Amino acid sequence: MKLYYMNNACSLGIHMLLNEIGKPFEIEKVDFMERAQYQPDFVAMNPKSKVPVLQRDDGSILTEFPAIAYYLARTNPEKKLLPADIDGEARALELLDYLIATVHMRGFTRIFRPEIFGPTPEDKEKVQQAGRDIVSNGFEILRPLLGDQKYILGEFSIVEGALFFLEYWAVHRSKSPLPANFQAHFERLMARPAVQRTLAAEGLA
Repeated sequence: MKLYYMNNACSLGIHMLLNEIGKPFEIEKVDFMERAQYQPDFVAMNPKSKVPVLQRDDGSILTEFPAIAYYLARTNPEKKLLPADIDGEARALELLDYLIATVHMRGFTRIFRPEIFGPTPEDKEKVQQAGRDIVSNGFEILRPLLGDQKYILGEFSIVEGALFFLEYWAVHRSKSPLPANFQAHFERLMARPAVQRTLAAEGLA
């Protein structure tokens, strides 16, 4: 398999999950600064012009964070990255959808790319503050669910992949304070060898 990624993008979470699984895979950086996501070769593979992209062993392409995370969990059942029961699996997908569609796309995107949401430079501060509010509210909504558990579903799961890159962004990119239990969760993830390998590979260690 090959993961197409951009360092410090949401693909960070998929990269971490691949390292957790521990099977051989390749990585290829898509340099957004050079607009590589819009070049013909990449567009032919993923017309959405974004990462993550997973090229599977048969050459087929899978995109979108939740779909890739789910695929990795189901094709590596021995790693127990999804709850075994249907309700637990549904809860994992529910969390992935909220984290990606709301906290990431509605929250952090406003912080990092305010120009998409505001037509004039004068809108920048308001747009970014709206993003910070969405991020803060998102973690606050999930704070009781994590509670004092080590991981949000009790056991380590694919949801940690999404939480990891969002927590990393909060701490290292946007300087957004996390609730105490999510800060502890982030520090717990940072101690995992798979996370350290991922950060080193992306030049973030």
